[in-house]
Amino acid sequence: MGSAAELLKVDLAERVSERERLRLTALHEYRLLDSPAGDELEAVVRVAATVAGVPHSTLNLIDENRQCQLTTVGFEGGDSARSDSMCAVRFESGQFTYLKDASTDPRFRTNPWVTGVLADVRFYASFPLVTPEGHALGSLCVFDSVPAELDEEQIARLQDLARIILALFERRRQARINAELAALAEERQRWTDTLLETIDVAVVAADQSGRLTLFNRAAREWHGVDADPDIDPNDLSGRYQLFETDGCTPLEPARIPLLRALHDGSVKDAEIIIKRPGREPIQVSSSGRALIGPGGKPQGAVVAMHDVTSARAQQRVIEAARRELAAANTDLRRSNTDLNNFAGAVSHDLVAPLTAVGGYLELIGDEVQGRPAQWVEAAGRAVTRMRDLIGSLLDYAQAGSAPVHRVATDLADIFEQVRTDLRPAAQAAGASVETSGGLPTLAGDPVLIRQLLQNLVGNAIKYRDPERPCRVVVTAVAGAAGGWTVRVADNGLGIPPEQRQRVFEMFTRLGNGSAGGHGIGLSTCWRIVERHGGAIEMEETPGGGTTVAFTLPGQNSGDRPL
Repeated sequence: MGSAAELLKVDLAERVSERERLRLTALHEYRLLDSPAGDELEAVVRVAATVAGVPHSTLNLIDENRQCQLTTVGFEGGDSARSDSMCAVRFESGQFTYLKDASTDPRFRTNPWVTGVLADVRFYASFPLVTPEGHALGSLCVFDSVPAELDEEQIARLQDLARIILALFERRRQARINAELAALAEERQRWTDTLLETIDVAVVAADQSGRLTLFNRAAREWHGVDADPDIDPNDLSGRYQLFETDGCTPLEPARIPLLRALHDGSVKDAEIIIKRPGREPIQVSSSGRALIGPGGKPQGAVVAMHDVTSARAQQRVIEAARRELAAANTDLRRSNTDLNNFAGAVSHDLVAPLTAVGGYLELIGDEVQGRPAQWVEAAGRAVTRMRDLIGSLLDYAQAGSAPVHRVATDLADIFEQVRTDLRPAAQAAGASVETSGGLPTLAGDPVLIRQLLQNLVGNAIKYRDPERPCRVVVTAVAGAAGGWTVRVADNGLGIPPEQRQRVFEMFTRLGNGSAGGHGIGLSTCWRIVERHGGAIEMEETPGGGTTVAFTLPGQNSGDRPL
């Protein structure tokens, strides 16, 4: 039982504490403590003293620790401890307290307001100030230093005055809240006005009839005038020079974005042309909504307009470029077809007759002696050079136009094929052709990669240094995203730094050796690497010579389609 009593006591204390917290919250919400009472409250307290027929009256508010006498009649008020307050004894009950002689009441006779410490109160009547929510804020109190009585009429009127005081409290609170809301609304309006005047987006608004109510700064600048509420909505297009995107057709009222938003509920990305007085027209994209009031009825509309003039101009340039590119691709495909046809014609119509000429020259050489034989031999060499030149040109054309089929290509196997093909030339030159560190499998067209490697190794043998044994080494190192860098290094004559880029141009011959050539081989190499999305360059081999390095990207490295 003791335990239950303790729990009950704790529960009661918690409920009292919560009730007091809510009461204090209500009291502080009115913001009356330590503030001037004001003429109206002072007048009510004076009337209270008159109604009671006593010299003293006061308006008391009670907070956590004190009694605050907001306004008084007949004495100088002030603050006192809540524990000393006579009103604090019963004010929370909501019932008025009426004592003819407080000195005879056991609840009050020891109170400092009765004993003479603070006053000599005898007659005492207190009317609690209770809000509609039931929170007691304080009391309207009347008292005298001699015993006295109140009749029923006086008690009723004093209760009326207590209600008036609460009404004045509430009016002050509402006035304060309204002032705060007005200040907040004014601040928001200033912020909105600043935003509208700062942004480079034109904002236009209309009322429920479609008449203009707002142009922000950007809208005024674009139109050259402000919003005119007197203009009939049907005349907006002519007044503000609104056109379809062709720049020639005036907008019909049903096509004006603001009116579309008003009538349809919303508009999105509607583009029109605004012709500005004395300035270039602008193309704008408009989006907006209707402003819906109670009952779902439109109260107006607002649209925001973005200047898309530059974007549309760029779009037109891009479209033109795309059309030109498509035409160029068509021409390129036709050119590639013509080139393939040309290659076939060259191989048949030029090479075949040259072969016949070479055969006849051999026959003539067998029949003549002396100087005529030397002429026939020179003519035969010219025919051979012509066949070689045609072959180089065909290789270059095929490297640039033949389809590229990128597959996993074993570079070590291709190197062995190249070394086999070039073995007679290598043996004749006393050259060694080898690899170092092994060669990988990479992504590429095996036919073109073989042509590339054979050209580079063949060049290294051809342009060897006659003063030392020729040595050619092919190596490969892994690069980014699965790509590889392949180097073909020789110890030959070398190429001056200022010439290393030029040698990849067609028909470039440096003349730094006695070996022949047409200046096409390295151009063909550049074309093969470029079509694989890679890069090729020349470096100096340590100790002398030339190293040609080409990089081929991996299969998934994002290189361009082949």
